[in-house]
Amino acid sequence: MKSSLVILYHREPHDEIIKDGKIHYVRKKSPNGIVPTLKSFFADVNQGTWIAWKQINESQKDDFEERVNIEGEANYSVRRIPLNDEQVKQFYHITSKEAFWPILHSFPYHFTSETAEWENFKNINRLFAEAACEEAAEDAIIWIHDYNLWLAPQYIRELKPDARIAFFHHTPFPSVDVFNILPWRDEIVESLLCCDIVGFHIPRYSENFVNVARSLKPVKVLKQEAVDGHMTPVGIALAEPEMTTQLSYKGQVVNIDAFPVGTNPQFIQSVLDQIETKNRLYQIKEELGDKKLIIAAGRVDYVKGNEEKLLAYSRLLEENEELRGKVSFVMTCVQAAAGMRVYDTAQSTIEQLVGQINGRFAKLDWMPVRLFTQPIPLPHLIAYYKAADICWTTPLRDGLNLVAKEYVVAHEGQDGVLVLSEFVGAAVELPDAVLTNPYSVGKMDQAIKQALEMSPEEQKERMSKMYQTVTTYDVKYWADRLLGKFKELKHETI
Repeated sequence: MKSSLVILYHREPHDEIIKDGKIHYVRKKSPNGIVPTLKSFFADVNQGTWIAWKQINESQKDDFEERVNIEGEANYSVRRIPLNDEQVKQFYHITSKEAFWPILHSFPYHFTSETAEWENFKNINRLFAEAACEEAAEDAIIWIHDYNLWLAPQYIRELKPDARIAFFHHTPFPSVDVFNILPWRDEIVESLLCCDIVGFHIPRYSENFVNVARSLKPVKVLKQEAVDGHMTPVGIALAEPEMTTQLSYKGQVVNIDAFPVGTNPQFIQSVLDQIETKNRLYQIKEELGDKKLIIAAGRVDYVKGNEEKLLAYSRLLEENEELRGKVSFVMTCVQAAAGMRVYDTAQSTIEQLVGQINGRFAKLDWMPVRLFTQPIPLPHLIAYYKAADICWTTPLRDGLNLVAKEYVVAHEGQDGVLVLSEFVGAAVELPDAVLTNPYSVGKMDQAIKQALEMSPEEQKERMSKMYQTVTTYDVKYWADRLLGKFKELKHETI
């Protein structure tokens, strides 16, 4: 049976466990994040397909299962593209992370195209496109996710000219002068313009894409609209007062959309209600005593601003002796996957800075920074969010940042302070956070001091507004809104 919805995403939507010598495909342990949200779209279809890549070695080839079903989830199957070690290394670890990632996040000095295997990238995108066309019914929606699959839309359009193609970009989309550094810019933009709808988190990213398209191709702007609703149209770094919502190119209409992914408040609340979370929360508060807690959660990545946060914290302790022993900083900075050589230097720098801060300021009963480089169990992480007086979320650049929203939900609009970089997508939605410029030493220092000194009354006023936003425009709102757009979606030519 052909599928009416085909989702292309690099991650598999399941875990594999071995039981009685046999592999079982089961739901992922953590239902949080974007994967369960995408899977929820299959609820309204008779049959769907999720297409992902699977790394295998030579000995696994003969027994490889191209299609698997997840236990307890009957209305869709998973079609897997088998890739060997070298293909994965070139496609994901090098081309995606060393060539595309620094450009997407506006770090051109980290960019290198010399090691990128463009032909390998094209071939893998073509494999995804071919699988999608084999799975899709005549009137199916083929929904492609993120920059790893930039070229899939054009290959699909060539194979299936009347297909309805949607694309969602989860990372930032940079300004025209940065994006156009990519030597493959023409092929990427040509492919994205094959889509019926291209979606981004915020209007600034969609406008950047439109400007890139206009710089490279003879596109025509068909429709523009004022930015309204809950997104800030002016006054902060990523604000945008109006956005283009429709283009035409080569006789085809390309719809442009911008709406940020939400978090799952009901799920976070359910984790807060778990005994394990409550016990960990009690332990954290016992360990803290009367100390204030700052939490920063993320992973090793030069775009996440980890070094800048640690340097600002060091300055805080240096310049405010009375805070020593009174403030604790917990940083979860999960190591990158093996083979991600681009992050080796970033991790070494983080570890050295933590060592220097602790070596200089630590007391017998106080460790200034606690660094976690392995993933923390979700109940423990949510307990840290709940316990933290301040959530310090200041990436140098980030597509959205769900940590900020999760922290707001965990505090239920009652207390806490969110210190947020102006250069993350969520800042457009959350102007009541303490917004700061992570590139500025003075602004970072000012923001963390403001957060530490904020009165309970001001905390509640700010957090209650953000809680209202985050719980209204949650992940279900995002999903329902997109589902409505998909139902109206048609392949238009003019």
